[in-house]
Amino acid sequence: MIPEGLKYTKEHEWVKIEGDTAIVGITDFAQKELGDIVFVEIDTEGERLEKDDIFGSIEAVKTVSDLFMPLNGEIIEVNTALADAAEVVNTDAYQEGWMIKIKIEDPAQIDDLMSADQYAAHIQG
Repeated sequence: MIPEGLKYTKEHEWVKIEGDTAIVGITDFAQKELGDIVFVEIDTEGERLEKDDIFGSIEAVKTVSDLFMPLNGEIIEVNTALADAAEVVNTDAYQEGWMIKIKIEDPAQIDDLMSADQYAAHIQG
């Protein structure tokens, strides 16, 4: 399941662009690879980070993975619902399982992200 209309990163994050804001989460592929997600830690709200900087981590029963910024910008909101219900990332990765909202600094960086078709090709190797 790779929704059209979103952008994707090689690190398996999805990005939804709404004006000058980017909403970010992990893809369905990523949550399946991780397995049962038990904890999402994001303590970077209000910080300005560069593309590829680590903005948080996600913990599954089997492993812990870093979460990477898809674009330069300030983290303006964190999905606080994940603190009590991290498993929603497994059940609804593209809606309720969103992780952060970023105030986009450089819209040109959006062009560097993958389309749904490009991401599908990326995960199929």
